Amino acid sequence: MTEPHDHDHSHSHSHEPLDPVALRAEALESILIERGWLKSAQVDDVIARYNDRVGPMNGARVVARAWRDAQFREHLLADGTDAICSFGFDGAQVEKLVVVENTDKVHNMVVCTLCSCYPWAVLGLPPKWYKEPEYRSRAVREPRALLGDLGVQLNSEIEVRVWDSSAEVRYMVLPQPPAGALPEDEQELAELVSRDSMIGVALL
Repeated sequence: MTEPHDHDHSHSHSHEPLDPVALRAEALESILIERGWLKSAQVDDVIARYNDRVGPMNGARVVARAWRDAQFREHLLADGTDAICSFGFDGAQVEKLVVVENTDKVHNMVVCTLCSCYPWAVLGLPPKWYKEPEYRSRAVREPRALLGDLGVQLNSEIEVRVWDSSAEVRYMVLPQPPAGALPEDEQELAELVSRDSMIGVALL
């Protein structure tokens, strides 16, 4: 298992302006559809796959199960890849999935310092900021300050561990459950979990 950096000091359907890569992708999509080489339904299926079947809710379901089932939690922390097999997720990048747990003494966060390695099957497509050089460098150089800028204020006694995903190993954070009684329904519990908390840049 790859050791963490030991730091204590880290199809667009929106109305936002498209970047040049997104514009080229949409232009290429239009040309392929016009020439009959691609059907719009195929594009919609790919989008649905990553939005619905390969997305953050998959990871949230895993977290919810771990919060409610101690035996599953132990299995998940021991062998993340094997533990999620029972969910039958559709997606790649989890051939070697390592799950790290946030506790009262340790806060974990994930980065890929080389590119954007990311466990798609449980977290969906990586957010744009995850691939930005600023995040990738600050997560290693000043993780605590970066977390603070993102709204995660940690007690100085809490150790921050940064895990560097790679083509061989991808990481996911098991956040701490919310205080108080947890919902009985696992789906309701999963809805409390955000994608960012499973990267480690949010608490929930």
